[in-house]
Amino acid sequence: MSLHELLQRTYLGNPVQAWLLALAAFLITFTVLPLLRSLVMSQRKRIQSLEPPLGVELVLGLIARTSRVFLWVVALYVAERFLDLTPRVERISTVIIVVVFWLQVGLWGAAAANFALDRQRLRAAAAGDQSYQGSLGILGFIAKVVIFAVVTLLALDNLGINITALVAGLGIGGIAIALAVQTILGDLLASLSITLDKPFVTGDTLRLDDIEGVVERIGVKSTRLRSVSGEQIVISNADLLKSRVRNLGRMPEQRALFTLGVTYETPRALLEQVPKIVETAITAVRGTRFVHCAFRRFGDFALHFEVCYYVPLADGPGYLKVIDAVNFRIHAAFEQHGVQFAYPTQTVLVRQSVNPVSAAAAT
Repeated sequence: MSLHELLQRTYLGNPVQAWLLALAAFLITFTVLPLLRSLVMSQRKRIQSLEPPLGVELVLGLIARTSRVFLWVVALYVAERFLDLTPRVERISTVIIVVVFWLQVGLWGAAAANFALDRQRLRAAAAGDQSYQGSLGILGFIAKVVIFAVVTLLALDNLGINITALVAGLGIGGIAIALAVQTILGDLLASLSITLDKPFVTGDTLRLDDIEGVVERIGVKSTRLRSVSGEQIVISNADLLKSRVRNLGRMPEQRALFTLGVTYETPRALLEQVPKIVETAITAVRGTRFVHCAFRRFGDFALHFEVCYYVPLADGPGYLKVIDAVNFRIHAAFEQHGVQFAYPTQTVLVRQSVNPVSAAAAT
């Protein structure tokens, strides 16, 4: 038997030549693709050390998430192009290829989502914001659920299954579940809103009505504050966003506003010098920003001057230390210039009454 005749002999509906070509295509594909993947992975650290663009890093991550089963299916698909298969075998092969292909697409989608979330996590860590960790984990979980749900529906659609009823059923079921756990979902969405909008971060000082404290942790369902008196306050995220929150941690500077009272006996010339004396005392303290010192009103026992200045919070000795230094300087300046602080006093006028009979007798 000649070689040509041998190659033309038919087995399972295909000549030997077609089987050999299919085997060669399968071996070449299944050998070349893993070799390329291994080569790229071996150079991955070196490429990342060069700080490549984000697109290159994403491609490297997707290649790392490419499974060998997918490469095996790709090789099987290439080999099938040289063969004529029976409808049953063709159907089984199509099911395997579609399932593995869409599973790999889901893995790529999850890897892309993790890549984006890792970038956000690195930015948050560089900014010192630890509140991102829990919320980013939630976002990653939701992203994976959505990706694999879409991938499953697309795979079923490619296999010829009508997914219209399935999508409708999932929609109704999703609505029922959402209604059953709407409180939890409200807190979850509020947590995501806090993470994305960043009205406050861990370490900020918040004031809500009669509550004031430092943010210790932003969780999935609640946010924990450490109050100024020491106890921990737990507030649900949904309630927190409904409240009017004052973020004291975002203030670049804090205002100091108070009233000074001097005595009515202070001479007018010295009284006119009080604003300048106070301004000089305040500006002598590092970091303060003087606003005004004005003769505000006549009090019951004092002449009242309103004093206003700002203290920086981001870089400085601290609000209380600055207040302390300013008060001592104002006291020393008043003492130096002879300005008297007023304090509550009361003058009692005593009038001596004269008896008319006694006055006539004396006459």
